[in-house]
Amino acid sequence: MKAGALARLGLLTACALILSYIEFLVPVFPFPGVKIGLANVAVLFALYVLGGGYAAAVMLLKAVLSSALFSGVTGMIYSLLGGTAGFAAMLAAKKLLKAGTVGVSVMGSVFFNLGQLCAAGMMISAEAAWSYAPVLMLSGLVMGVVTGVCAQSVLKSSFVRRGDKYD
Repeated sequence: MKAGALARLGLLTACALILSYIEFLVPVFPFPGVKIGLANVAVLFALYVLGGGYAAAVMLLKAVLSSALFSGVTGMIYSLLGGTAGFAAMLAAKKLLKAGTVGVSVMGSVFFNLGQLCAAGMMISAEAAWSYAPVLMLSGLVMGVVTGVCAQSVLKSSFVRRGDKYD
């Protein structure tokens, strides 16, 4: 791993943790589990700038560290299942579907929520978890767009500063 890429990995992980902490402190919605997902801006940035391996590392580090800091083992299970499902969907949307940043973000958000529903189904009850699916699917669509627009803005400004083209 090159020093510059390792430094970026550390910075993106730190950014993801800061954004996770802000979301932890300021619950935005009255429904449990519904968050904006701003920490995923760092994952999307890593995916587009550093590649899938680094983005996977940011996602895993964010899931493990933010859970250790803010939510414990149960939160880690939800975060790892959701993060893995969401990340796989983002990779597929980017590589196979050739989706743009917002589309990749929406796919990641929706599949993150599906992963969390699977975790809830295993830990609580499948019936209770899936009865909550409409709320999480709708929030995944909306929050995926919000996060995707934020990531797209960060990516465009980052590439413009370097003189490269984005999308």
